[in-house]
Amino acid sequence: MTIEEYYKTQSKSKEKNGKNRLLKFISCFLCLIILFSIYTIFKWVIDNSKIRQINKEIKENINTISTKEKGELVNPPSDKSSDYYYFASMPFYQVSVSVLKSMNSDTVAYIHIRNTNIDYPVVQASDNSYYLNHSFNKEKNGAGWVFMDYRNNIDDLDDNTIIYGHSRLNDAMFGTLKNTLSRDWQSNKDNHVIFISTLKENMIFQIFSIYTIKRESYYITPNFENSLEKQKWIDVVKKRNTSIIDTSVGVNDKILTLSTCQNNQGGRIVVHAKLIKRQKRS
Repeated sequence: MTIEEYYKTQSKSKEKNGKNRLLKFISCFLCLIILFSIYTIFKWVIDNSKIRQINKEIKENINTISTKEKGELVNPPSDKSSDYYYFASMPFYQVSVSVLKSMNSDTVAYIHIRNTNIDYPVVQASDNSYYLNHSFNKEKNGAGWVFMDYRNNIDDLDDNTIIYGHSRLNDAMFGTLKNTLSRDWQSNKDNHVIFISTLKENMIFQIFSIYTIKRESYYITPNFENSLEKQKWIDVVKKRNTSIIDTSVGVNDKILTLSTCQNNQGGRIVVHAKLIKRQKRS
């Protein structure tokens, strides 16, 4: 074998070894991806199973009633033909919040929206991170829970009370908030209200704006320095409305905002409503 032939053989051998190492690296990398995907799917299934069990326990321990007792109308319009009076005639949705509070002391309310799966206790922590990955029983869970902004006070409503929840693929938490984007859902007038029950009172909110938007902090402003700032905010979120719902709202109204993720690019589904009726609980 000549020197030239020897070096050619060595070069081919190194090239072959290099290709083998690359193939091994790619194979290992793909195996890791597959294993991680299997783990992620397994964890997703387990988390959802735990959430279903928690919901079952909650429903077994609470009483839910529709109470037709009269309540206080909030900022009623002079026009008696307004839809306001149609929604204000609806019964309150009352839940045993005291029982839920004994199960989790962070419980502040219960939320119910018709023709969605949104029928959950609302919790509140000292930040807006804890319940992103903890369930109602305070165990780690990727589904998180439905929670109120830590800056809000349910007993003394702020200008804007914000409630968050993950948009789960199995429609848990705020996974069905996307229903509100549908014309079919919007065309059913009875859907246009949000029921909130707390330890001290029951409330009915009338929806006035539904839209999607990229992640921002403006729409989740809890309080405003003055009425001019609040009116400016109302004008902005009303202009964003993409639904067929057309509801008047003013600076004296107490606002409820629901927010969830729309996609993995940071999009948000947002629903705004105003308080129209409240009832003190005995």
